[in-house]
Amino acid sequence: MIDPLQLDLLATHYNYYAVVLLLGIGLYMLVESPNLVKKVIGMNIFQTGIFLFFITLAYQAGANPPVVEEGAGPYVSPLPHVLILTAIVVGVSLTAVALALIIRIYSEYGTLDEDTLKQLYYD
Repeated sequence: MIDPLQLDLLATHYNYYAVVLLLGIGLYMLVESPNLVKKVIGMNIFQTGIFLFFITLAYQAGANPPVVEEGAGPYVSPLPHVLILTAIVVGVSLTAVALALIIRIYSEYGTLDEDTLKQLYYD
């Protein structure tokens, strides 16, 4: 039997459902899709799930921005937000490099299918 406190916890933390959904979709696309562009899209969806998870962990109810004032209560740590901003920049750069490599692979081999590329490489 589910405790009412557990039901309340499940109902109020809906953002974790979004995290699990994004991570699942991204991982599925990375593993199952033979197309390289779809793999890059899956990687970006997976990254978005990780970003949402870290920002969700940083949330504190009733906390103030990290501007020091007299008599202010607890402060929100800016560190997770800064880390996520840095991760977004790295993710965009990684996506740009991956897409540039995909364009080069397509111009050289004429396909983006991973199985066909493996077959061409080993033959």
